[in-house]
Amino acid sequence: MASSGAKKAKVKEKPGKSPAVLPTLTPSQRVGLLRNMVLIRRFEQKAAQAFMQAKIKGFCHLYIGQEALAVGSISTLNPSDSVITAYRDHGHALARGMGSRECMAELFGKITGCSRGKGGSMHFFNKEKNFHGGHGIVGGQTPLAAG
Repeated sequence: MASSGAKKAKVKEKPGKSPAVLPTLTPSQRVGLLRNMVLIRRFEQKAAQAFMQAKIKGFCHLYIGQEALAVGSISTLNPSDSVITAYRDHGHALARGMGSRECMAELFGKITGCSRGKGGSMHFFNKEKNFHGGHGIVGGQTPLAAG
């Protein structure tokens, strides 16, 4: 939901606190955010099931319980903004609008995956969505994101 067009409502300042700006979301925007969160949860549940059945090889870093973080942060971005994540990248990829089929195909190592089956769980990429990955080294994405 990048560039949601939500109006910003100013919140009264409290002494000693920085001013806050909260978005005003329409009911349909709220439903869209909830749908994205549910999509991520269901995707991760299916991925966990496949991993436990040894259908997904290697690592599978799940995003269960963090859906609101990905959806909330990604929804504030413009399509031209780049996204770079750490190794737990499924939620961000789905929130960015990458297809669940291409993401699941990547987990299964298929050529139809978002990294042509070579990246696995930690390395989702999609140039058209300005999604520049998941990176497996903790903190490794920071210098890339900083330029």
